Amino acid sequence: MTKDWTRDWPQPDRSRDISQPLENLSPDESMKVRSNQLRGTINEGLLDAITGMVSGDDNPKLMKFHGIYGQDDRDLRDERRRRKLEPAYSFLIRLRLPGGVVTPAQWLKLDELARLYGSSSLRATTRQTFQFHWVLKNDLKATIRGLHEILVDTIAACGDVVRGVMCSVNPALSSLHAKVYDDARAVSDHALPNMRAYHEIWWGEERVATSEPEEPFLGKQYLPRKFKIGLVVPPHNDIDVYTQDLGFIAIVENGELVGYDVTVGGGMGRTDSAPETYPRLGDVLGFVPREKILAATDAVVGVQRDYGDRKARAHARFKYTVDDLGLDFVRAEVERRLGFPLEAPRPFEFVSNGDAYGWTKDEAGRWHYTLFVENGRIVNRESLKLLDGLRAVAEIHEGTFRLTPNQNVTIADVPAKRKAKIEAVLKAHGLLDRNAQSMLRLNSMACVALPTCGLAMAESERYLPTLVDKIEKILADNSLEAEPITIRMTGCPNGCARPYVAEIAMTGRAPGKYNLYLGGGFHGQRLNRMYLENVGEEAILDALGEIAARYARERGPGERFGDFTIRAGYVREVLSGRDFNL
Repeated sequence: MTKDWTRDWPQPDRSRDISQPLENLSPDESMKVRSNQLRGTINEGLLDAITGMVSGDDNPKLMKFHGIYGQDDRDLRDERRRRKLEPAYSFLIRLRLPGGVVTPAQWLKLDELARLYGSSSLRATTRQTFQFHWVLKNDLKATIRGLHEILVDTIAACGDVVRGVMCSVNPALSSLHAKVYDDARAVSDHALPNMRAYHEIWWGEERVATSEPEEPFLGKQYLPRKFKIGLVVPPHNDIDVYTQDLGFIAIVENGELVGYDVTVGGGMGRTDSAPETYPRLGDVLGFVPREKILAATDAVVGVQRDYGDRKARAHARFKYTVDDLGLDFVRAEVERRLGFPLEAPRPFEFVSNGDAYGWTKDEAGRWHYTLFVENGRIVNRESLKLLDGLRAVAEIHEGTFRLTPNQNVTIADVPAKRKAKIEAVLKAHGLLDRNAQSMLRLNSMACVALPTCGLAMAESERYLPTLVDKIEKILADNSLEAEPITIRMTGCPNGCARPYVAEIAMTGRAPGKYNLYLGGGFHGQRLNRMYLENVGEEAILDALGEIAARYARERGPGERFGDFTIRAGYVREVLSGRDFNL
């Protein structure tokens, strides 16, 4: 859907004036105001041959709005510092890919760009998109222009804007998925910043003089912090809808998608040293008919635009706005902007937040194959040529690919007559047995962490598979290997792998040290709580060994691991986000 910039946008509520003097704003807020609508001096920084980073104090932060993060190789940082060399700089490029759907032609181009500029690696993220890592400054424009050839961009993949919009992947309900995916694309396009700076810097377009405001909805300050939206199709909560700033839960009646229950105020990030920060699960606000989804998006995003904290950045996410103002105020303000009252929420049920692996046949007779990709890393290794295998699939596939919210890949929309050909390619590349993993590993997820993430305090992607090996042995010793326990790890407390809703989670504190959390809900409906603080592998394995043995002996019929840890008294249930750090 093309955004109509001539429409009447909801106007800010000046009870919290966002046009404050710069000295009253946080440094990031004043930086946005000074940036000339996100242009800054990025073009000049790209031309600076002295450094591998974009020069200029604000440029690395402005680059985020363009979908780009500056990074350096932390494995080499100490050695390069010792030799008085500049850090080994490179860039992460994140795609805006609503719903995580790509065509085979797009996949082949992404594969080509990854091999040319991204160290022959594609990373499927927990928000259903791809990231390129290790891209050098001189290759940034070539990479982004290559994406433009296949009508893919990186606008608003990062920064204080509406991030990439997620959408459920349920192969068994393909026709319903198509409708929800259409809505996800519409929401993504509708909420997209009118970012002329991107077109000028990366595509070489000329700046057009106009008297109209460049950002009629977002203004010069954009949003106070990032804002995440997701659409989910019950009964599988694969997008973890309660972790989204704004969630839409599809309501189907008599086989028709009639609308969405709206959730507000979810978010995972926190800071260990700041107990006033906490993860929060979204609250169900009410129901809106399907045709009102864009109006509801405007209304909710507008509340955060006008009321979000622009002085204390650590307090600027929508979850804090909801807690500060109260859910009743937020509902009333959303309804005022909509011009009509929300309906009462419609009933729905979730049963899991994982993926269904292997072949699934949909109601139209098409086939879909969901492939396990450990921690989302698509790369060629000695033991598994995953990058090559999926390229070979793309060369003969006539349907689509769908990235799942759990970092896996679905080869979708396969006609029955082509199923055997796809299966033969998977087998030839050793991919057909990738799903023959323990249930723990199939329900595992990790963020990138070291060596590229500047925020990571400990390993995650590179370490979790090894730790899972050891936990698998504990589970097997207790006859629990078939139990689908969710386990997630992040290298810091920011929560990129949605750890705070996992049954078992670890967040990095220092090299080799983690906080261990237990008690999350099996379908993402409950936060977990810290069980051990700042411990190493031995303490983690000892704790899980004891708990697993009791779980095997004492669990009730159908009792999930996370539920058991609360009933058995290992952790108390978190009743609200503010209760999380108690």
